[in-house]
Amino acid sequence: MTTEKKNNLTGSIMLMICAIVWGSSFVAQTTGAEYVGPFTFIALRSLLGSVALIPVIFIMGALKKKNTAEIAEENSKGKKFFLLGGLACGVCLCFASVLQQMGIDKGTSPGKAGFITALYILLVPIFSIALKKKIRPVIWLCVAASLVGLYLLCVTENSIQSSDFYVLLCAACYAVHILIIDYVSPHVDGVKLSSMQFFICGIMASVPMLLNEEVSLELIKAAAPSIAYSGIMSSGVAYTLQILGQQKMNQPTVASMIMSLESVFAVISGMIVLNQIPTMREAIGCVLMFAAIIVAQLPEKKLAK
Repeated sequence: MTTEKKNNLTGSIMLMICAIVWGSSFVAQTTGAEYVGPFTFIALRSLLGSVALIPVIFIMGALKKKNTAEIAEENSKGKKFFLLGGLACGVCLCFASVLQQMGIDKGTSPGKAGFITALYILLVPIFSIALKKKIRPVIWLCVAASLVGLYLLCVTENSIQSSDFYVLLCAACYAVHILIIDYVSPHVDGVKLSSMQFFICGIMASVPMLLNEEVSLELIKAAAPSIAYSGIMSSGVAYTLQILGQQKMNQPTVASMIMSLESVFAVISGMIVLNQIPTMREAIGCVLMFAAIIVAQLPEKKLAK
């Protein structure tokens, strides 16, 4: 086996683990919602995630081995982007995370939440129209297929449940979040930006947590395993694996497809841990949405073939 193939295999395994962790994190959010409110869960998880990335920052910094001149140049160029970008990403992430947690808290299952959230992959190119970017015709077909899938998954008695609508708004916020990261990330260190955004998100969520929710030490202790899993594993471990996996593979399209399996693992985790079996109608909706997400990520050359 060549070095390139070994790197691709290693990277694929890392990204697959990343997708499994992210998918199963929806179950942790569901179990955590039984004890604490959405703002409490997001505040504690985000602050824990920010702290969990600090060791990664030091390790990644040591591995880069940059000279003093390079570091000084990066600091002068990236400071403004880091502060403003971290603030913008943190605010957007807070809205997305809280809306998602509110949807789960009100009854959206982990699997359904995973698939609805994954719609951000389709919303990103649509929102890019405002930035005067061209949209491939196949994207509109994918949007149409995903809308049919969303209808089958969420709409009952000609209306969408409020919990599912919260998660749909979450997907829109994540799409904006991705566009902000796309603009900021070339100028800053990705891991530092992630730690910063989690910190901002945690501080923002702490305000309504203290004002509107019951902050009980006993309830927080009961939710601690779920908060720890979402904070440490979903943020610290999974984010690190994403960075290392993408560096190993150097194939963004394949990497994004593997990570989009997050929604599938969310369904599987819900079935195994919570015994939540999707109906036939919901399953067909999931398949349609997943197919649309995969096709939307294929480059034009592969689609032509």
